[in-house]
Amino acid sequence: MMAYQIIPVTPFQQNCTLIWCDKSKQAAIVDPGGDPQLIQAAVEKAGVEVTKILLTHGHLDHVGASSIIQQRYQVPLIGPHKDDDFWISKMAMQCQMFGFPEVASFTPDRWLEHGEVIEVGELKLEVRHCPGHTPGHVVFVDHDNQLAIVGDVLFNGSIGRTDFPKGDHPTLINAIKTQLYTLDDAYQFLPGHGPMSSIGHEKEFNGYTR
Repeated sequence: MMAYQIIPVTPFQQNCTLIWCDKSKQAAIVDPGGDPQLIQAAVEKAGVEVTKILLTHGHLDHVGASSIIQQRYQVPLIGPHKDDDFWISKMAMQCQMFGFPEVASFTPDRWLEHGEVIEVGELKLEVRHCPGHTPGHVVFVDHDNQLAIVGDVLFNGSIGRTDFPKGDHPTLINAIKTQLYTLDDAYQFLPGHGPMSSIGHEKEFNGYTR
């Protein structure tokens, strides 16, 4: 079974998520956007072993503490899709754009491709490429537990912004409909900001995707 804790970080209250396999206690940190001390405290409280860091996309509020967290745990930094090198290679520009203090730049240990499966203990996360908010955005789907981690693709009652460079609204809507709305209605999802929701709820009530 997957266990998880949402850790809101940065002034944008981005949902960094600590996920772990309840059996093995192996864990991954998804989108360490900032406030590394809060992330480390959550790891210690959960009593888990961090084995990897996963990134949904390259925006600063999702990746800002990546370098610090990787140095702390000495684990691979994985994702997103290589098309988000456009954002990750421009950390200094992003800090200026979003009004954040400068953070350490980094390069992922490897990029992700659509259809890959990432293992965290006995958990299996399918990678789905969902561009539109950013060109290299990916989501992670745990089919066994009917749970998806979707970053800034889809929210409870809303969708990701497409007004940043390389954003594209029709591409985002297509990604939602083909990669998320094809999941069973019962699937819950963890968005990059705000409360959780279900695929069925958003299909019925989210006016942005009609």
